[in-house]
Amino acid sequence: MPSSLGGLQRCFWAVLLLLALAVLLLGCIMHVDIGLLMPQLGDQADGPPVTNVMFLKTHKTASSTVLNILYRFAETHNLSAALPAGGRFHLGYPWLFLARYVEGAEQGGPGQRFNIMCNHLRFNPPEVQKVMYSDTFYFSILRNPVFQLESSFVYYKSHVPAFRNVSSLDAFLASPWTYYNQSLGLSNAYARNSMWFDLGFDNDAPPEEGYVRARLLDVEQRFQLLLIAEHFDESMVLLRRLLRWRLDDVVAFRLNSRSQHSVTPLSPAGQERAKHWCALDWRLYQHFNRTFWARLRAELSPRRLRSEVARLRERRRELAAMCLQDSEPKNQSQITDFRLRPYQSGRADILGYNLRPGLDNQTLQMCQRMVMPELQYMAHLYTLQFPDKPPKNIAFLGA
Repeated sequence: MPSSLGGLQRCFWAVLLLLALAVLLLGCIMHVDIGLLMPQLGDQADGPPVTNVMFLKTHKTASSTVLNILYRFAETHNLSAALPAGGRFHLGYPWLFLARYVEGAEQGGPGQRFNIMCNHLRFNPPEVQKVMYSDTFYFSILRNPVFQLESSFVYYKSHVPAFRNVSSLDAFLASPWTYYNQSLGLSNAYARNSMWFDLGFDNDAPPEEGYVRARLLDVEQRFQLLLIAEHFDESMVLLRRLLRWRLDDVVAFRLNSRSQHSVTPLSPAGQERAKHWCALDWRLYQHFNRTFWARLRAELSPRRLRSEVARLRERRRELAAMCLQDSEPKNQSQITDFRLRPYQSGRADILGYNLRPGLDNQTLQMCQRMVMPELQYMAHLYTLQFPDKPPKNIAFLGA
């Protein structure tokens, strides 16, 4: 009997040792990254999705693509959007935002709130808070001001007084005060520190250290996240993680982008002048580029980040093959459905998409949402949300 008992004990300890080794091995695997071994877990969020979101849509920063993501999320989840009132297409820009610029804000009374806000506005926190819920997630996107200014010059050439009478951005930057009249104020907002301006600050303020640090702190306190346009896919991975959204919620095609022939890179000297001319935007970008990567490192291991970015890009390729004719953007003359033609401005050649013929109704609806230009999508949401009001008139479509 004692020898039998001893055998059972040895067997017990052997099994226990095997279990310990299995747990240790599993722990090592999990330490590497369980998400790499089971990518389907990537869509399992720790809690319900965030549905109250305010996106400060800066100019010429890939923000139209982000807007499409938010519009799609609002429509598919039947959420309310803070849309421009009446026939307007922006929320009072370039003036500071007021709650009355939102359709339904006044008719709904002082307690009227919306889930999603993402149209162009100049940030004015007290007024924004009047129409958004207290638990709203605030975020925005920034772009290297050298490239942002080049894009603005091409896109707003005929609209901005400072740009109208100069042949190139290099020429403008060689002698900016020849063309830039500070007394014109709001009409020249696109010509200098426009991201700083969109945040509600003075784009002509001297870039003194104390002032800049104070404003950067203001932004940190108001916004939970600042995305970086040059790292758009990494930005979407981080945004998705913080909002607890599904992968398809943040997969998007580039919208409101230009053809390469309408891009005119600045000379090296011009790039340095742009950093000096837009010194406030340059400080803004440098600071939040650093905080963006610090946030990413805190949230995801390098291996996990590479995996998530690869998943995002692969899903985008799958949807492009499913939705798009030739899987490539087209210039306006090549877009067969006039309702999908984007607005053209200045010297920019804004691209859009053709959808594949023969799509079933469900797939067609999904694909149309992904390629719909922002003015058309905003008008579409407005009609859904306010069916008793006259629809938005998009003049360039002949509507």
